[in-house]
Amino acid sequence: MENLMFCYQCQETAGCTGCTRSGVCGKTPDLARMQDLLIYTTKGLSTVTTALRAQGEEISSLVNHYITINLFTTITNANFDNEIFYQRVFETLKLKDELLAKIVDKRALPEAALWTATTREELDQKSVSAQVGVLASKNEDVRSLRELITYGLKGLAAYLKHANELNYDDAKISAFMQKALAATLDDSLSTEELIALTLETGKWGVEGMALLDTANTKTYGNPEITKVNIGVGNRPGILISGHDLRDLEQLLEQTQGTGVDVYTHSEMLPAHYYPAFKKYDNFVGNYGNAWWKQKEEFESFHGPILMTTNCVVPPKDSYKNRLFTTGASGVAGCTHIDRDENGHKDFSPIIELAKTCPPPTEIEKGEIIGGFAHNQVFALADKIVDAVKSGAIKKFFVMAGCDGRQKARNYYTDFAKALPKDAVILTAGCAKYKYNKLELGDIGGIPRVLDAGQCNDSYSLALIALKLKEIFALSDVNELPIVYNIAWYEQKAVIVLLALLYLGVKNIHLGPTLPAFLSPNVAKVLVENFGIAGIGTVEDDIALFTA
Repeated sequence: MENLMFCYQCQETAGCTGCTRSGVCGKTPDLARMQDLLIYTTKGLSTVTTALRAQGEEISSLVNHYITINLFTTITNANFDNEIFYQRVFETLKLKDELLAKIVDKRALPEAALWTATTREELDQKSVSAQVGVLASKNEDVRSLRELITYGLKGLAAYLKHANELNYDDAKISAFMQKALAATLDDSLSTEELIALTLETGKWGVEGMALLDTANTKTYGNPEITKVNIGVGNRPGILISGHDLRDLEQLLEQTQGTGVDVYTHSEMLPAHYYPAFKKYDNFVGNYGNAWWKQKEEFESFHGPILMTTNCVVPPKDSYKNRLFTTGASGVAGCTHIDRDENGHKDFSPIIELAKTCPPPTEIEKGEIIGGFAHNQVFALADKIVDAVKSGAIKKFFVMAGCDGRQKARNYYTDFAKALPKDAVILTAGCAKYKYNKLELGDIGGIPRVLDAGQCNDSYSLALIALKLKEIFALSDVNELPIVYNIAWYEQKAVIVLLALLYLGVKNIHLGPTLPAFLSPNVAKVLVENFGIAGIGTVEDDIALFTA
C-alpha cells in the first residue's frame, strides 16, 4: 500500500519503523507533507546563505532567525496548523529568491535552492514529489545520517530560539546550522563525512545549550533549591506549558492585580526555580504532569491554557476554545498570539477568559523539590564529594530526557524505585515525571532526585559531570561513577545525545527503543565507537549498572 506520509522522527513512531498513514502525534498526511516541504525549502535557503557567506556576504539576523523558527515549527507536537506551513513555505521561497539573486555562480546549487513557486497548487504538487521528504534519500545509511543531523539541528533550533527571545544570539551557531542543512543535500559527501558532521552538530549543540543557559541565568538568575506547590488555590487560573520563559514573564507581568493565578505545566515547572519569578505572588505552583497527560489535566484545570512551544497534543473539543498558542506552536482553530515589533505579546484575551472560569480542580497535594542546576550543585560540591568519598553515594544515574505515552516507559519509574539507596538520580526534561513524585528520600540531606530543569538544562548535567571529573582529578569523564540511562522522545533529546557524544561520554543507554531513523549500519557505528545501547529489564539493568 502506498504511503500517505512518512515520518520517523519521534520515539513513538508506528511500529518503531515509521508513521505512514497518520502520525502517532496527531499529524495528518497533509500536514506531514507541508512540514516536509518547509524543511526542503529551508535547506534550499540554507544552501543559498552558505554560498553567500563563501562569497564574503553577511547574512542578516532576520534570515538566521527565520530559519531557526522554521526548524522549530516542525518539531514533534509543536504545530498542527496547516495554514502556518503554507505561509512559511511561501515566505521562505521569497527570502531565498531575494538572496539567490546575489549569488555570482549558481551552477553548483542543488535543485532545492533553485526551485520556486507562487501558488498553493505548486506547493501541493512539489510536496508529494520524489525530491521532498525523508525517503528522498535512497541510500539507507545516507538517509539515516542526514535525518540524524537534521533532527539534531531541529533540537538546536529550539534552544537557539529561546535564547533569541531573551536577546541572546550567536551568528556562528546559525552559520553552522545552515551549512549542515545544506550538507544534507550534497550527494558527494561520504558516510564518513556525514558521521563527522553528526559529531560537529553535537559540538554546536553544546554551544547552543551554553548560550541558552547564559540567557536564562543572566536574565532570571541562577536556579536555586525550591519547593514547588502541586496543589491549587481558590482563584481562577491560567495554565502555561512549554519552555519559553519570556512568555511566562510577560504573562506574570500582565496578570498582576487581576485576581488570576498562574500555574506551570510539564516542562514549564523549572521556571519556579529561577529567583526572578518568585516575586510574583500569583505564581501558585505546578499543575499536573508530563505533556502527554494534558487531555485529562487540561479538562480539570477549567481555565485557559497557553502553549508556548512544542509538546502540544491536539486538543479535545471540550477545551479547545480555551487553548491558546504562541511562538512556534499552533493548532488550527485555536487563537494564536503573536509578538509585536518590540517583542511584546498581548495576553489580555487569555486573562479576560480566565476571569470567567472556575478555579482548577485539585488533582494532587504537596510539594516537589527541584532547582539543582549546575550553579546550585557546585555550591553543594563539598557535601556531594564528601558523600562520594565516604561511600554514602556510590553512583549517579543520569535519567534525563523525555516522557511519553508508551507503557514501556513505566520502566523508568520501576528503575528509579529499584535503585539502591546509595544512588542519586540526576535529571532534566519531562522524563522526571516518571519518578519526581516518588518518596525516594535523601542521602545526608541531598535529595536522591536532583532536578536540573528543562530538557535544555541537560547542559547542567554535563557541566556537573565535568566538574566532578576535575574535583576527582580524573583523565576521562567516563571514569566517574555516573551511569547514563536516558529516555528520549523527540528532536531536542537528539541534540542532547549528540552533545554528550561530542563531550566524550560513552556507554549511554537509550530507551525505551533505539531511534527508528538509525539504520543498522549507523547504529553499529554508534555501538562500536560510543557504546550506545538500549535498555533491558529493570532487574537486568540494575545488576549491570551496579556491578
